[in-house]
Amino acid sequence: MSIKRRLTLIILSTVILTCFLAFSKGYRESMIQAQLLLDNELQTIAHVLIEQPIHTDSPMLRSDLTQLLFQIWQDNNLLSASKSLAELAQKPSLNGFSVENLAGQRMRVFRLTMQTKQVLVAEPLSKRYALSETMILSAMTPLLWSVPLLAVLISLFVKQGLRPLTRLSTLLKTRQANDFTAINWQVSEYEIKPVISRLNDLFKRVESAYLRERFFASDAAHELRTPLSSLKINVHNLRAQGDGCLELDAMAQGIDKLSNIVEQMLILGRTYPEQWQAQFSPISVLEVSQQVVAQLYERLDAKQHMISIEGDDYVINGDQFTLATLFSNLLSNAIKYTPSGGNIVIRLNNQQGEYGWQIDDSGPGIDDAHKARIFNRFYRVGGDKHPSGEQGAGLGMAIVEHIVTIYDASISLADSELGGLQVRVEFMQGAESE
Repeated sequence: MSIKRRLTLIILSTVILTCFLAFSKGYRESMIQAQLLLDNELQTIAHVLIEQPIHTDSPMLRSDLTQLLFQIWQDNNLLSASKSLAELAQKPSLNGFSVENLAGQRMRVFRLTMQTKQVLVAEPLSKRYALSETMILSAMTPLLWSVPLLAVLISLFVKQGLRPLTRLSTLLKTRQANDFTAINWQVSEYEIKPVISRLNDLFKRVESAYLRERFFASDAAHELRTPLSSLKINVHNLRAQGDGCLELDAMAQGIDKLSNIVEQMLILGRTYPEQWQAQFSPISVLEVSQQVVAQLYERLDAKQHMISIEGDDYVINGDQFTLATLFSNLLSNAIKYTPSGGNIVIRLNNQQGEYGWQIDDSGPGIDDAHKARIFNRFYRVGGDKHPSGEQGAGLGMAIVEHIVTIYDASISLADSELGGLQVRVEFMQGAESE
């Protein structure tokens, strides 16, 4: 949930709860005040009636006063009354207010006695409550109707208040991953100033570390290529002149291993998304897969591996070098760790718009504990003590992960049906020209 929505809901909930409590309190207080006013009205009417002179020998019934229920007594004789209370016998009672059942209704009754004259004035409680509630609701309804308008205003004010934060979020979202320039934005809000200042400081530090990490390995690898080439030539000449020295053979193998590490470091230094994505073009995945198999066929044949490519071809937007490096590293690992006479299967999947490249082998596989670390640089499962005895630098899968990032793809490891490791690369989409 966004900060804007959360703040709006919190403020609006607080306002609604406050309005509800105020409404409840106002309702009770208004009802009390309304009852006091109506009681004062009954009291006033009683004083007016008791002062009126009435001279008659028979009770005078009034049917025209529908809103007023009363009785006027003198010397225990009924002088005048509302028609609905005409047959009601007077009951001795003290002066003042009471609630009684009269004429089949619950009524608020006020009795007043003056010398030999007594007046009873009554009003239905239902009428009093209805009148009080109407008055209260009339006063409270505008407040209830104002809540939606208040919600809109709160949302607008919260949006306005969070505008600097929203702008900062947009700037960071649209910024390229390799853009470490300072945020040039003069703000007046005290809460945002330290955030921008700290971000600019972090950008500066990250850029420095990024450049050091990016160019160190590449520069070091370039510097090592020349002496390694010279050393390799000299060892070759010595081996050609000698009768086969074990030390020279070991030295040649070490130079080959070091040369492979240097080449891997150079590739790793070049695999940055911004460098390759600009030159992407439609490329056949099957064609690249076949080329990689052809390049590594001598190694496959040396270990008598059975290899097959299954599935239908599809086209993605990519680069020949990076895609070939990706497939070559994965196939090279499968060749390394699959025993002689084993099986390797490459599958191309193109179903319902999903483009996948998968390789299965019949090797020993990898434990789940090591799968999470296999993409770390210079990490090898078992190191050089791996049962296969294969040499390596531990950079191949790190390069694979970098290339997968270039393609905005995903890579997953699982146990293969062949008994070894299954590696699956999922590309986001194919080329428009597919």
